[in-house]
Amino acid sequence: MNEDELKKIIEAVLYASDEPMSLNRLMSLFPGESHPGRDAIRAAISQLQEEAEDRSVELKQVGSGYRYQVRQDYAEWVSKLWEERPARYSRASLETLALIAYRQPVTRAEIEEVRGVSVSSQIIKAFIERDWVKVVGHRDVPGKPALYATTKGFLDYFNLKSLEDLPSLAEIRDIDSINEKLELSLPGESTEMEVDADHPESDDMDNLDETASEAGPAETNVAVTSPDVDADADELAEPMNG
Repeated sequence: MNEDELKKIIEAVLYASDEPMSLNRLMSLFPGESHPGRDAIRAAISQLQEEAEDRSVELKQVGSGYRYQVRQDYAEWVSKLWEERPARYSRASLETLALIAYRQPVTRAEIEEVRGVSVSSQIIKAFIERDWVKVVGHRDVPGKPALYATTKGFLDYFNLKSLEDLPSLAEIRDIDSINEKLELSLPGESTEMEVDADHPESDDMDNLDETASEAGPAETNVAVTSPDVDADADELAEPMNG
């Protein structure tokens, strides 16, 4: 198999796949003696990325692998394919997700301590159902509270390769503007994630800014690892510390 043929095969697979493809998954397409090798596949991907530089689509590496996607410059036009307006998330939801992302692994009580108000169980449940957040263990204290961390699905949805690609806290201090900058919904969805009336919105992004710089990931009784997109999807640990 020559380089041009390998490149075309990988391009076809990436276009056809409905989810990002890791390097290991791409390698599994070539059994036995026909295996081109990891370096050859990487080189083919690099060539495809270069060829897409002047196109309306790009070959992007995200948390769980590689995928073709529309460039942000053309998102406005592509969004016209769906009549439904993107979901808008409450301030409480965005603050909770930010705290999980920046301070993971973290318990619900720790989130509430920073925000200064109770966190609706429906907010965390919705994030788990969406595959943005998962339980990665339990704090070794009385009550064994669950520890929450983000998943590869979180990275994929927000177009991130790793948690290191998250914006700085200074960039997200204006929490009310996040809904304007991020389309927090999948095409066709219009359900808004609401917070209970007795859980008022707060201005605790200042608290998040202060405490996130003071406290790194808390000590836990579970191993929290960073993903390698070259690893097989079944072997990746979904929660990440960046």
